[in-house]
Amino acid sequence: MFPDFIFPLLVIFLVIVLPIWLIMHYTTRNSANRRLSSKDEALLEELNDSAQRMEDRIRTLERILDADSPDWRSRT
Repeated sequence: MFPDFIFPLLVIFLVIVLPIWLIMHYTTRNSANRRLSSKDEALLEELNDSAQRMEDRIRTLERILDADSPDWRSRT
């Protein structure tokens, strides 16, 4: 069916070249997908700003409660 020289070449390709090729292909593909897109970076920046504002508000509320009712922390 196959000439005698093609079968060993096919076996070498399938055993050595093809697995290395597949490993390298998916390794480079996965490393490219690990980076954040610009849209994700913008969303992350927005979430960080929102968290900072929320933290400032909580600190302000705690200062107001400390001044108004000093023992509010021990009520829980």
